[in-house]
Amino acid sequence: MKRNRNIGLVALPLLLTAGVIGGIFIGRYITRRNLSPEEEKLRTILRLIDSEYVDRIDVDSLIESSLPDLLTSLDPHSAYIPASDLEAVNDDLQGSFSGVGVSFQILNDTVNVIEVIPGGPAEKVGILPGDRIIKADTVTLTGSGITSEDVFKNLRGQKGTKVELEIKRYNSPTPVTFDVVRGDIPVNSVDVAYMVNDSVGYMRVTKFARNTYNEFFTALNDLKVNGASKYIIDLRGNSGGFMDQAIYMANEFLPAGKMIVYTKGRRPENETMAISDGSGNFMDAEITVLTNEYSASASEIFAGAIQDNDRGLVIGRRSFGKGLVQNQTELPDSSAIRLTVARYYTPSGRSIQKEYTRGRDGKYDLDIVDRFTHGEFYSADSIKFDASKTFSTSNGRTVYGGGGIMPDIFVPEDTTGYTSYYINVANKGLIQKFAYSVSDKYREMLNGSKSLDRLLKVLPRDNMLLETFVSFAVKNGVPARWYYINRSRTLLLEQIKAMIARDVLGYPAFIELLNESDPAVKAALEALETGKSPVDIKLEKK
Repeated sequence: MKRNRNIGLVALPLLLTAGVIGGIFIGRYITRRNLSPEEEKLRTILRLIDSEYVDRIDVDSLIESSLPDLLTSLDPHSAYIPASDLEAVNDDLQGSFSGVGVSFQILNDTVNVIEVIPGGPAEKVGILPGDRIIKADTVTLTGSGITSEDVFKNLRGQKGTKVELEIKRYNSPTPVTFDVVRGDIPVNSVDVAYMVNDSVGYMRVTKFARNTYNEFFTALNDLKVNGASKYIIDLRGNSGGFMDQAIYMANEFLPAGKMIVYTKGRRPENETMAISDGSGNFMDAEITVLTNEYSASASEIFAGAIQDNDRGLVIGRRSFGKGLVQNQTELPDSSAIRLTVARYYTPSGRSIQKEYTRGRDGKYDLDIVDRFTHGEFYSADSIKFDASKTFSTSNGRTVYGGGGIMPDIFVPEDTTGYTSYYINVANKGLIQKFAYSVSDKYREMLNGSKSLDRLLKVLPRDNMLLETFVSFAVKNGVPARWYYINRSRTLLLEQIKAMIARDVLGYPAFIELLNESDPAVKAALEALETGKSPVDIKLEKK
């Protein structure tokens, strides 16, 4: 079922259109006026370089190389996109392509993996968000000269071709390598939707692309047909996308007249607000929203609208904290700039943009690392609330601004079972390789059945499955250390079974199996089943 939305959202003026990318408004506005003295100075300098510098300089190339620094000195999200990169930069939201299946950002002269596309080649071999790609085959992808074009050139390519990626991972003292076979990258936004029990439906939304709302609405209805009256909406790892899609999604759950989001900027056209129109089909459904430190932008708009209107609970960890709006303007040479033109605010008035300093001081890029170092991933007590930035939800609950959406129920990062043995086999990709090596056998045994229950019944008993994996790891250079293996037993078995399920039944089975032991999913399920009301909940710990 597809549903094209033309709801009565208030926009003053109507800026929140389908051309909004994670708070990025597409425009073609170029001013023309007399040059200021400073601009004339710049032109004079360029003319002098062109005519008098000791070496022959291509002034156009000089300007091109200076533009990225000019834009990034303004704020962390204004950016220059060369013409050669523009199509590739928008590919994951606009259409399909062939590559390894990661979203990345170049930070501190390093290619940082921001998102691993579910079901893509990189996810299949074990590459993780937070990994740093330092080499593709023989090409080094680090250093001050590295560009997005260099990364696209080496990661994307013809379907079926192989690239060896060398990865630096935070918990590995030495680089690890992965052989990735390029393939078609899935572009679905809702990659998993299934019934957790008779009344609760689960849905994982990985991005806010052009068709996300239609996918979302279809999945909601399919779950409803199967008996769902309560929903877990998983936005963990969702780095954002088209903002209007988040608005349409929130509108499904809110009664008429509720604020969803508003923006403020210097120009009148950047002063906007979006109000629910009461046409949603799920205004009576109970919902929870899962977030973590990689939930950003449009994800935070949706989560903030649900939280501030006391419509449901946000569960997990503090979101990324991106509350800046960029206007993307294509330039005459088909390059583009994304220039911050406004800030967006949740219904209670929160700007959830985390702090930054103009210029590139590196602190903003390291915020996630700082959260990890300070223990925020593992303890709610480590979250630093800014008492000067307190706001109230519609029912009077206190919520905080100053950097991301704070969860109503905090769920720490689950490190149960993490040992040196587990980290070693995980970093070498041996769990994925083992699952792949045995998948054909169980695929044949299922005789075409797509049942997860059936697969779990035909797999060997836990002891045999674990022993077979340990032998496989020994053959691949990881000695058996049974003290640590037994400490990691539950985690290893969960991931081995999930990887086999992924290879035999597909990515949804992989997520469904992992969710059975996921603490955030369990917390959401408990909140829904006990009927907790948002107005009764402050910050809880799990």
